[in-house]
Amino acid sequence: MRANCWMGKKRVSVERVPDPKIINNRDAIVKITATTICGSDLHLYNGFVPTMQKGDILGHEFMGEVVEVGKGVNNLKVGDRVVVPFDIACGNCEQCMLGNFSVCENSNPNAWIPEKLMGHATCGAYGYAHMTGGFAGGQAEYVRVPFADFNPLKIPAHLSDEKVLFLSDIFPTGYMGADFCEINPRKVVAVWGAGPVGQFAIASARMLGAERVIAIDRFPYRLKMAIDKAGATDAINYEEENVQEVLRDLTGGRGPDACIEAVGLEAHGTGAQYAYDKMKQTTKMQMDRPLAVREAILACRGGGIVSILGVYAGFVDKFPLGALMNKGLTIKTGQCHVQRYMKQLLDRIDRGEIDPSFVISHTMNLDETPRGYDMFMHKQDEVMKILLRTN
Repeated sequence: MRANCWMGKKRVSVERVPDPKIINNRDAIVKITATTICGSDLHLYNGFVPTMQKGDILGHEFMGEVVEVGKGVNNLKVGDRVVVPFDIACGNCEQCMLGNFSVCENSNPNAWIPEKLMGHATCGAYGYAHMTGGFAGGQAEYVRVPFADFNPLKIPAHLSDEKVLFLSDIFPTGYMGADFCEINPRKVVAVWGAGPVGQFAIASARMLGAERVIAIDRFPYRLKMAIDKAGATDAINYEEENVQEVLRDLTGGRGPDACIEAVGLEAHGTGAQYAYDKMKQTTKMQMDRPLAVREAILACRGGGIVSILGVYAGFVDKFPLGALMNKGLTIKTGQCHVQRYMKQLLDRIDRGEIDPSFVISHTMNLDETPRGYDMFMHKQDEVMKILLRTN
């Protein structure tokens, strides 16, 4: 089969690789019909996430048709159309029972690696380095789905791939970020980053009833989409305005009730702080650039909530712990527990409350994936989200 493989820093290539096979009774094989490039894939592409190996198959947002099932899979049959969550959960451990699927205790065969780095293991994940299990990803024609009796969500025939594909990651991720904010009609929410996850965080905050949602980014086309499509009430271009001052002006000096950070470890910024963080990351003196997190903590009103959705890999410098503690802020964060939200969001799509396809800006064939990575990396042609087809 064809698959997009990581070949080294800033190098990906579509290669011929062996077809996946059933190796466990709870496995299924899915023929991919639609996949995509995620912003967090760029962290792998740029070499910021350790434990990648040459030839690893990338991609963790995908859907398709079941073509084979293991003997222990009774809820799926050949021909079923499914969306597969990026986080692999066993469905049986204590964390899964609590609904904390992205920290499943059983699905990561390389659990010792995150245990060394983070104190405890995280779940397995598709196409995302050997520290999350080394599972082959979905930027391919076929994929092996472990724990297939628990994870995939069956999709009705009348909903298009474009409408449901993002249930695999970014729509539930954005929704979880908004859900963390304990939204009511009086709340003002600010969202750092108007990429795909940020767009869904904005749309979800509005869907959950936020009175005001403020989008923060530097690309005018992203800010326009945030207003026109996602429902943001205000937009701030941080290259043109002082974010802290504008937020105070928009909130009567109080600051947002909740701040959602949807940027991650390659945060862009301006001034000395950005230069400092970039130098530290380039020289490997820190793993992440936490500009957006710092700014969100400083902007949030006393007693507010900071919801962190951006992917981070390790340690950071100059974390504003004093502001966090003295303002009495609550931080909520984590890789998304996709299985917690998939079905309810599918129902919202089916009822016409939201059409997630609004983020798709380009459609390409799987063979064009390397060009898609370069386009996404350099924000060419007003790219927002690239849908990849396998045929």
